[in-house]
Amino acid sequence: MGMDFISSFDYNKGMIHQVKKMTNPPFIGREPEIARLKGLLSKKSASLIVVRGRRRIGKSRLLAEFGKEMKSFFFSGIPPIKKTNAPLQREEFAGQMERMGLPGAKSDDWSNLFWSLSKHTQKGRVLVVFDENILSNTGFVGRITIDLVLEELPLNVCNAFWRPKEKCISAYEKFKLLSITGGVPRYLEEITPELPAEKNIQSLCFTRGGLLVREFDEIFSDLFSRRSTSYKEIVMCLAEGPRELVEICKELKQTRGGLRSKYLDDLVKAGFIQRDFSWHLQDGKETKISRFRLSDNYLRFYLKYISRNRSKIQKGDFTPSILTNFPGWEGVMGLQFENLVVHNRKTVLKFIGISPEEVVMDGPFFQRATKKLPGCQIDYMIQTRFHTLYICEIKFSKDSIGKKVIEEMQEKIRRLKLPKRFSIRPVLIHVNGVESALLEEGYFDKVIDFGQFLE
Repeated sequence: MGMDFISSFDYNKGMIHQVKKMTNPPFIGREPEIARLKGLLSKKSASLIVVRGRRRIGKSRLLAEFGKEMKSFFFSGIPPIKKTNAPLQREEFAGQMERMGLPGAKSDDWSNLFWSLSKHTQKGRVLVVFDENILSNTGFVGRITIDLVLEELPLNVCNAFWRPKEKCISAYEKFKLLSITGGVPRYLEEITPELPAEKNIQSLCFTRGGLLVREFDEIFSDLFSRRSTSYKEIVMCLAEGPRELVEICKELKQTRGGLRSKYLDDLVKAGFIQRDFSWHLQDGKETKISRFRLSDNYLRFYLKYISRNRSKIQKGDFTPSILTNFPGWEGVMGLQFENLVVHNRKTVLKFIGISPEEVVMDGPFFQRATKKLPGCQIDYMIQTRFHTLYICEIKFSKDSIGKKVIEEMQEKIRRLKLPKRFSIRPVLIHVNGVESALLEEGYFDKVIDFGQFLE
């Protein structure tokens, strides 16, 4: 956990009570978010802040960092095990108040509990945090001061988790771990910089009791409770690559819309999948065509490699061979690499030299096949107000990339239905080097080394 605890278990309530908090690892990144929260301190009235994001993304840690110089109260709801009733929630809330040194709260009514809490927040600056998994709630409409969505850390910030060895370790070795952890702070905190990537991966993913061995089940039981199986099915479907809603329903043998659409929306809100809309090149407006993409690197790696060996791992009998020998390794790493690049699109714009004000639309782009038009899929594309399309080929390879990538890019461009007056500027983003012969062709306007993202 980002914090170490000595805990006690209450068998009557099925709850773990945190008794003693130990030292936290260093707080890394989140400067823009901290600055935004501190901007509220000049207000004379109270503020309601909602912080959202996937599990382990650092929501509670961010608020703890923000509130470290003020009186703070942190409350946690009971995890959704089957059906949690209100009396049990109130009893737990009252118990937490007492453990924080706020005794005397009666758990018979929520109003009494909050009235009791209010007596301790009347003077000075106070931060009250309710740590609960709420995917959607209309009760706060119109009352929220800030709705803060925490995304994965940028790659240049992730680099700090390799300190003090960050300058000694290659971008490719860092990528091996980032292909599993993404920019999720809690996972990155587990990195031991003194050990090679393979040893870190063995400890996290293929050792009994490892954080990323048990994490998958905890994600779905914690967030989705009784319907976790339905959510898992969707994630497993998307592990093979992006899908349109109709394709997901067909693969899962489900009718389109209804509850299935709600599950997809929940997974988007929880930060595990992304819905990418295509757009009309003529006017830069979104189309109705969209694809759902498994944007979470950990989930895909778990399904592809940890889950299939889970029984051996639990017995302590599994020692992975060389990572690159895993079945389908290069294809899976290609999808993981695309996620990292798309998550860091601001960095891509910076390296190409495009200001955010110039961008009309950007993202993964796809064009449906019709009788008159071939299908087309672009890893990442940027359309600017100057009628320029930057078409990015995101290429993972364990070897240097050769001239063949030019043919692949030319075929994609040939398939695009391009309006008149548009300019095309090809961009290559790679992870493990390019051959000199490719550079000599001068075909790509920009060739971006993944290592630059980590600087």
